[in-house]
Amino acid sequence: MARVYIHELVDVDGTKRSDYQHHVTANWVPEAGPLRRQKCFGVFSLVGSTGRWPRVVNIWEYEGWDDLAHNFETELSGPGHRDPVLAQWWEAAAEFRTGGLDRILVAHDDSPGVDDWEARGGTGAVAYVHEVLRCPPGEAREVCDLVVRDGAADHERFGMTLAGAWRTAMRADDEVVVLWALPDWASWARFQEAADGGGLEFFRLWERISGQVASREQVLLVDAELSPLRTGRQPVEADRRPMGTD
Repeated sequence: MARVYIHELVDVDGTKRSDYQHHVTANWVPEAGPLRRQKCFGVFSLVGSTGRWPRVVNIWEYEGWDDLAHNFETELSGPGHRDPVLAQWWEAAAEFRTGGLDRILVAHDDSPGVDDWEARGGTGAVAYVHEVLRCPPGEAREVCDLVVRDGAADHERFGMTLAGAWRTAMRADDEVVVLWALPDWASWARFQEAADGGGLEFFRLWERISGQVASREQVLLVDAELSPLRTGRQPVEADRRPMGTD
């Protein structure tokens, strides 16, 4: 059974980004995680120079479709399609965010889950390359296989580790989302220089899928303070603090 995920792109008030990230980790996960049968895979800030800003990326992990369905049932059964148990949380969240775009993702069989990363104590990454690959309908599964197999080997030459690889569900099997962990900024610079400066012939992955990928979009992400990929654990109630403090 493949793990499934909710991938959230959240537009936030830039002056309150830290408060929102704290609210969605320490103030959400301890109660909502067990209630909704979900785990926090990661919470990130999007590096504004690489994409739309101010924006936060949240990724929530479920063991399978049944757990995701349970999450929806829990959320949508209350008045106003909001879980009444977390009414105060929703009210506070409205102060921090203005909208967003979500995806449902299905993990590749070899994509690490949050338990894997917690067992390793987190990724140790300074940042992440977040990629969205779009391909002809029906080819996302093959593209994702190639990303995990050939792509991982290519990226390892730059010290980069596959943090996650998924296909987007509820589409025409035409989109892949990938997260690469960067050990340091110098490695990212070498990777980008090779990709942009004539080194593409050494990238086996892009040679193989050049005819299958219609577009490829990259942004950079950095871990929020309590992101499990950073801390190696799920947020707990003891992490809570008054809003507006660091």
